[in-house]
Amino acid sequence: MKLTVIGCWGGFPKPDEASSGYLLEHNGYRLLIDFGSGVLSKMQKILQPEEIDAVIVSHYHPDHIADIGVLQHARLIQGILGKEIESLPIYGHSQDEIEFSKLSYKNITKGMAYQPDQTLTIGPFEVQFLQTDHPVPCYAMRIEAEGKSIVYTSDTSYKEEFIPFSEGTDLLVCECNFYGNQNGKSVGHMTSFDAGKLANKAKVKHMLLTHLPHFGSIEQLKEEASQVYNGPISIASFQWSITLAEKNN
Repeated sequence: MKLTVIGCWGGFPKPDEASSGYLLEHNGYRLLIDFGSGVLSKMQKILQPEEIDAVIVSHYHPDHIADIGVLQHARLIQGILGKEIESLPIYGHSQDEIEFSKLSYKNITKGMAYQPDQTLTIGPFEVQFLQTDHPVPCYAMRIEAEGKSIVYTSDTSYKEEFIPFSEGTDLLVCECNFYGNQNGKSVGHMTSFDAGKLANKAKVKHMLLTHLPHFGSIEQLKEEASQVYNGPISIASFQWSITLAEKNN
């Protein structure tokens, strides 16, 4: 199971970069986790829109779904140009009916409602959900395949329920939108100390800090998290990748 970062910025992308988007691959299957602003452009350096097998979104804030519309048009245009394009499943929760309806477009994409209290099978992946602490309905995901697991927190402030949910995961993809001296609780985000605390308590094997802030020194996030968690910590960047059971690139 291989994870590659497409976009990692919170709120909006930095110049020539992207907000939330992650490519997860296993046995030739390609799943995009969230599809924020700039993701389509950056993704094409790795794979083309018609090569995606499925998309799953955590919630409907623009920095996580902004490029869904242009993905739909990209696949439409590829079909017009003669490529065989199957309808792409896009999984999302249905608690926001208006936003969920936008996941379906002609015969190009089809919105598929996941049930947060049930395990979802997508290709080779088994996905479990945990509602996060965020201003809108948002779901973290624990994704497993052949004995390996990744937990993606999406957007959330710290909550104890994440500890059993993330227990022993091979990779914790943890949002870290604030520094240790700040308080992200009111806006539904974690600090560097929150991330370290979660990784430590859940005994995760590797933590990737993402959903990064647009201010301060990003390396400080890692330094602060390491005061609480002594395992390996990486900071997300475009094309950062890890194949589980192997060292990150």
